[in-house]
Amino acid sequence: MVKSDIKVVTENRKARHDYHIEETFEAGISLQGTEVKSLRLGQANLRDSYARVENGEVILHNMHISPYEKGNRFNHDPKRQRKLLLHRAEIRRLIGKTQQQGLTLVPLKVYFRRGLAKVELALAKGKKLHDKREDLAEKDAQREIERAVRGKLKGE
Repeated sequence: MVKSDIKVVTENRKARHDYHIEETFEAGISLQGTEVKSLRLGQANLRDSYARVENGEVILHNMHISPYEKGNRFNHDPKRQRKLLLHRAEIRRLIGKTQQQGLTLVPLKVYFRRGLAKVELALAKGKKLHDKREDLAEKDAQREIERAVRGKLKGE
């Protein structure tokens, strides 16, 4: 996979802070009319969005795609539910994991690959407050180490 054929539209950075990511999947998104044009302009938001398996289909909830400025009456509802396109075997696997192990489906990022809109979907387990604190402490420690190394390289 060449990195240049992927154009990231939006990322859900908070998801990596709030969840332990177990596994990731790539899924297509079923879009209507002007949603693609809005996505190409980067007008999307994954905050508070999640996916759920309903009636054998994976549905993405709360993803906000802003209405296209020049779309007038053909515009869509910004927070409508969108169907994610996965193979049937992957959907069955997701059903088992989410029901039995209590995992959640969280979208990590939306991007274009070879002109097609895709979502990186993660099977994730929610972090407890102490886990989040540990992660922040680790990041701070790593930042201090890098700062010290940079200082020594400059010759302090």
